[in-house]
Amino acid sequence: MSRESKFPNASFVIKERQMNRYAYRTTGYAIKALTWLSNANIRIHHEEKIPKGAIIYAINHFTRMETVFIPYHIHRITKKEIWSLADYSLFEGVMGSYLNEVGAVSTKNPDRDKLIVKSLLTGEASWIIFPEGRMVKSKKIYDKDGKKQPFIVASPEGRHAPHTGAATLALRTEFYRERIRKMAKTNPDEARRILELFKIDGTGSLLELETYIVPVNLTYYPIRAKENILSRMAEKFINNVSERMVEEIMTEGSMLLSGVDVDLCFGNPIKVGQYMKSSAVRADIASTEPINFDDRIPSRSMLKTSALNIMHRYMSSIYRMTTLNHDHLFASLLKYIPYYEIDEHDLKRKVFLATTMDFQKKDVFRHNRLRENQISLLTDDRYKNFENFISLALEKGVVTKLNGTLIKETSFTESDDFHMARIKNPVAVIINEVEPLTGIQDHLRYLAWQPGLRIKHQVAAFLKGKAMFDFERDYANFAIEGESKPKEVGKPFFVKGKSKDVGILAIHGYMAAPLEVRALAEYLGELGYRVYAPRLRGHGTSPEDLASRTYMEWVESVEEGYILLKNTCNHVIVGGFSTGAGLALDLCSRVNDMAGVFAISPPLKLQDFSSRFVPAVNFWNKLMKRVSFKGAQKEFVENQPENPHINYFRNPVSGLMELDRLMDSLEPKLKDINVPALVVQSHGDPVVSSKGSIRVFEELGSADKECLVVNFGRHGIINGDNSERVFRAVRDFIYRLGFGY
Repeated sequence: MSRESKFPNASFVIKERQMNRYAYRTTGYAIKALTWLSNANIRIHHEEKIPKGAIIYAINHFTRMETVFIPYHIHRITKKEIWSLADYSLFEGVMGSYLNEVGAVSTKNPDRDKLIVKSLLTGEASWIIFPEGRMVKSKKIYDKDGKKQPFIVASPEGRHAPHTGAATLALRTEFYRERIRKMAKTNPDEARRILELFKIDGTGSLLELETYIVPVNLTYYPIRAKENILSRMAEKFINNVSERMVEEIMTEGSMLLSGVDVDLCFGNPIKVGQYMKSSAVRADIASTEPINFDDRIPSRSMLKTSALNIMHRYMSSIYRMTTLNHDHLFASLLKYIPYYEIDEHDLKRKVFLATTMDFQKKDVFRHNRLRENQISLLTDDRYKNFENFISLALEKGVVTKLNGTLIKETSFTESDDFHMARIKNPVAVIINEVEPLTGIQDHLRYLAWQPGLRIKHQVAAFLKGKAMFDFERDYANFAIEGESKPKEVGKPFFVKGKSKDVGILAIHGYMAAPLEVRALAEYLGELGYRVYAPRLRGHGTSPEDLASRTYMEWVESVEEGYILLKNTCNHVIVGGFSTGAGLALDLCSRVNDMAGVFAISPPLKLQDFSSRFVPAVNFWNKLMKRVSFKGAQKEFVENQPENPHINYFRNPVSGLMELDRLMDSLEPKLKDINVPALVVQSHGDPVVSSKGSIRVFEELGSADKECLVVNFGRHGIINGDNSERVFRAVRDFIYRLGFGY
């Protein structure tokens, strides 16, 4: 074809656009207000990857909200005007007028390409382009069998490849930038003609800029569509509400009003200038013939191929940055497990193991909740990660449930109704979203096919290794020469009895270490029981380590020990001394599948005077910190331990506060404990009030419970003289449970 322009007027007028800054500020106020009214939480990651230059942000598209809030947030980061290319269907009524004001351009605007190239040349604005072309509600974007083209976009009209528009516009921008630079030296008249073509007054900073495409991923969690106040208002005040509108209001309204986390991740920028180096492209850049905006140049096919390669790069980058969450893991494993009947505990264990993979090595982004300790998945599911997903799966008929067994009722295929996918089959949408994470998918398939017994052993092996790793790391980071005890004091340990039928979890006390329960553990081990003594985080290293911990970290240490035994023994009995006794009771109040619990000197009220002034000391420390008077802060109080070879000599005030929080949280839970229980307390205990221990016994919900009060005149009744009497009481309790050897 001729290189003459197909337009009758080669320098046709560009519709000049200047962003209405009042409308832009209004958008910011509206988004802040909406964030305040809703529970939406937007987290921005790797904004440091945004380069200086002319930028097109290539972003995945799932909701209409993105057209409004993404420009606002990127503008807030870069302080640069952000314009966006939006689907023409949005430009109707009031919404259309508003989008025009804040810099959105319709996909059907005839001037759009020229406007985009001009603003990128001058650097007056950056652009947001959605390469899928429209919202992909089903999240079906990946074809694992597609060798040449793995990314295929699902749409009502059928499947199609992602658009190369972002790549093409970036290439055209850089082509004209390079041509202006070349012509300014060799043919100034042509350089001026090109500038006039784009209505640009002089080169300014045009020649100093570079063009980039920055891949961006948006991941929403959780995705839940349900009737809400917005959908009810729409049905009441809008005539003939379409099914599509109802779906969007139900889905996106629920996400805003019920709470959704939005992870906005920026990827490595793609430098477009590197695609200008081929001889064919360089020849066109240096051509002495005039080149108008829509002329077909000889290197067109080369640039088209480059656009396709760039598209593959940004699509791969966008979906590689999907933020993995619990729903992704549960949904994918539910799909991959090769049985229609699934033990829900086996599913939880497999998800737990999935959370332990090396995400950094697999180059996978994780939701914040996946960065935390995941042991609660296997105990009480206190953050409701499993419960929330299974409720969704049950509601949508993906599974049914019978006596703890999940029965798959679907093949997890996507919904035939494109616009209703998020309502009719959200589990399939969740699965589709992580299909491009091929490394994760391979690992999940591996876990799905593992037999339950092997999974149990893998969970136990992981927790055993983690306990040792945590101790070695904490000891290396916190141990103080001349003050910290030898490693053997703080190291968690096993005592392997002759039988694996019964496992006993023995938990040490506050400011102590596993060695504190060694004598009891060995006594029980000689009777044939398997005993594990975990280390509570912050213990067995130094007081500074303890000062940095919360009581929930102690709770997690106990849970890890319990699950380790649960996956290696048929029955588990949990017990502890002092704070360890309180933690054992706390576990029993939330987990009801253990055989029994024994609590030796459980703390509900402290005798020690130092505990009474801890709140005042803590308040004083906060006050001194606020006025930057660190020297006056009192972070530790002296401790005179009964077992100086085990316990700390300095007691962190923050640790006592955490102990107080543990006791406050425990008392209301005692009524929920229904397993057989034994409470042992010394009447003359100078640290733990015997009245408090009696109250523990009285408030226990267990029908089978007993209390033994001795009069040893010390706190540490599991070590030293007469401790065998306490050991025998524990032994007799275990025998009464029917586990005598």
